Amino acid sequence: MRNDRRKFLKGGAAAATGAAIAGFPMIAGAQQTFNWKMTSAYPKGAPFYMDGPGSATDLARRIEAMSNGRIKITVYGAGELIPALEGFDAVRSGTVEMNHANSYFWTGKTFAAQYFTAVPFGLNFQGMNGWLYDGGGIKLWHEVYAPFGMIAFPCGNTGVQMTGWFKKEIKSIKDFNGLKMRIPGLAGKVYATLGVDVKLLPGGEIFPALERGVIDAAEFVGPYQDRRLGLQKAAKNYYTTGWHETATVSELLINKAAWDKLPKDLQAIVENACAACNVISEAWCQRTNAEAMEELIKKEGVIARPLPDDVIKGLRAATRKVLEEAVAKDPATRKVHNSYMAFKAGYDSWAGYSEAVYHSKIRGA
Repeated sequence: MRNDRRKFLKGGAAAATGAAIAGFPMIAGAQQTFNWKMTSAYPKGAPFYMDGPGSATDLARRIEAMSNGRIKITVYGAGELIPALEGFDAVRSGTVEMNHANSYFWTGKTFAAQYFTAVPFGLNFQGMNGWLYDGGGIKLWHEVYAPFGMIAFPCGNTGVQMTGWFKKEIKSIKDFNGLKMRIPGLAGKVYATLGVDVKLLPGGEIFPALERGVIDAAEFVGPYQDRRLGLQKAAKNYYTTGWHETATVSELLINKAAWDKLPKDLQAIVENACAACNVISEAWCQRTNAEAMEELIKKEGVIARPLPDDVIKGLRAATRKVLEEAVAKDPATRKVHNSYMAFKAGYDSWAGYSEAVYHSKIRGA
């Protein structure tokens, strides 16, 4: 009886040891760490994009904290590892796992990418989030990038932007003809049809170009970031009608092969950290822009006003033409465009009962 008991205990101990050894690889696998690199289209220290709530640096910190250190991301500003606007190719080739920028920088790769940053006369912050998260927008984003071996998530939003800074007053649509302007994305294509000489410059190059007369006008983001660049020192006409970027989305671009190596829980952490930064960054913009606009007008002599109605009408017509031509040329753009515009039609109807009434009847009452 005693011998049987010894055999049972010995066998049980061996089985337990074997189970522990067999289970060890699974435990080690679950605790695997990932050291990734994230580049940016914006320089180190740039507010909103690289520094502050919802920025690339903040996003990396949140991912590391939420994953308990299982994903560590080293963030590089523009020019530190690669030039500012080469993030698409760096992620595609696997040189880095992530890039933090805006999808409209990749218009030369695929026109459809621009819809995931901003569309002129398009959706506002609430509407854009509705399309991305609940209207199939993110799914289409992944589909557009699939041929390049990448996926992307929204990870920030500036809200409505400003039309920009002009050395001379804009009185009619004809005033754009011959103008040299820094402007990216779809808006740049629209302006080009009106005779604008469009320049795509990184943020750090805008002020010197405007000050020296290399360009006559420039668009960047909004009051806080524009003021920080000193654009008000080079031009005083600040047009506020954000027709071109009614809600501008930041993009976290991810190499698909690297993404597929992450366990599902870490994929969920990245996705949800991006969603958090999307909301947090826009909230930061609301406060800082309100304060900066007050300063620009009251203390720095800036003339802030909307574009004339006839100019807006002309820009709207030009936008419609540019989009129609793009849709006719490319099936991927057509699919994204149709989804975006169908969602916008429904949202505009609802906003007529909600947001529009708030702005016309409730706000400031």
